[in-house]
Amino acid sequence: MHDELVDHLTRSTPLNRGEALRVIQDVLAYFDETTEEFVRRRHRELQAQGLVNATIFERIEAELKYRAVAPPELSLRQLRRIVYG
Repeated sequence: MHDELVDHLTRSTPLNRGEALRVIQDVLAYFDETTEEFVRRRHRELQAQGLVNATIFERIEAELKYRAVAPPELSLRQLRRIVYG
């Protein structure tokens, strides 16, 4: 799985083959999150840092634009509905 990318990482970094494969799997899993999973996870993480919802939802809205496959633009209301139903 992803042999060409594993080979590239082992040539261009100090990672061995097993470590490179693990990094690739972790990155793919990170970007495999649905928009809803990402919003909920980030909300929990930012809330744990002590941020208030107004700040949290603005930050999540900005971060969504940089996902590997950017989801459609969501309003602050839509973000709240994902978290709170």
